[in-house]
Amino acid sequence: MFPNFLPLQVNQLTDPKAIAFVQSIQRIALTTSLSQHPILTTYIHKGREGTPIVLLHGFDSSILEFRFLLPLLATQNETWALDLLGFGFTQRQKEITYSPTAIQIHLYNFWKILINRPITLVGASMGGAAAIEFTLTYPQVVKSLVLINSLGYTCAPAFSKYLFPPFDFLAVEYLRQRHILALNFGSIFASFNPKILLAIQCAMLHQEMPNWHDAMISYVKTGGYINLANRIAQVDKPTLILWGEADDMLPSEDAEKFQQDIANSRLIKVKNCGHAPQIEQPQMTYQYILQFVNNGKF
Repeated sequence: MFPNFLPLQVNQLTDPKAIAFVQSIQRIALTTSLSQHPILTTYIHKGREGTPIVLLHGFDSSILEFRFLLPLLATQNETWALDLLGFGFTQRQKEITYSPTAIQIHLYNFWKILINRPITLVGASMGGAAAIEFTLTYPQVVKSLVLINSLGYTCAPAFSKYLFPPFDFLAVEYLRQRHILALNFGSIFASFNPKILLAIQCAMLHQEMPNWHDAMISYVKTGGYINLANRIAQVDKPTLILWGEADDMLPSEDAEKFQQDIANSRLIKVKNCGHAPQIEQPQMTYQYILQFVNNGKF
């Protein structure tokens, strides 16, 4: 059975592996300084050996983007994935301002209560920016860092913080409608690739959670990680940079900037892959991360 806090649309999933992954989602009432009420935080935890690996998803995404990668990593290492504050299936409370600062406070409390030992932090896209900021804020927590097609140099346009009603709602709703259109198209045409159909289903499921619009608008208006670029060179942890060489969302120059600015880093270009190696090339991504974690250095 699926967890009862997930949207009813979860019943549309037909892929056995995706179903098993979703059925393993857990939830904890997490006490933080952000709200007088505990935040119901969703996560997946598998494996019991080695340095804990914590996976952070991208913008307007969820732990489902690690449905291929997490089971592979968990065969060798204790592995966690959580839905960042304001995203995924984690509870969205109206009194919270959703910002990078709030995200790291929430993440720290999750780590403190459930893990409480040094971790390898893996961040994809916006999750990479969150991982960098978290590492700089709580250096004692992070043993090593993996960035997958990470934000950091290229971020949200500055005008996003000036969106006002009703344009803020319309801008966010546009994200959801794109997925709905693609899903309807795929359902009608039998020749549509079932893998792409599954990817769309997983990508839009969290958008049916309560207060999704409000949290997205709140986060976008903060400008996200727009001020992170000039701090990246302060990262002093061993860092693996994985970059899908066919990324059409972020410029390839960003990958080289990460390697130049982070002293103890290594860049690996992932072939036949775009913005999401954890989805497009999970086996290769797993092997690179496993080798990095086991070696502990370059």
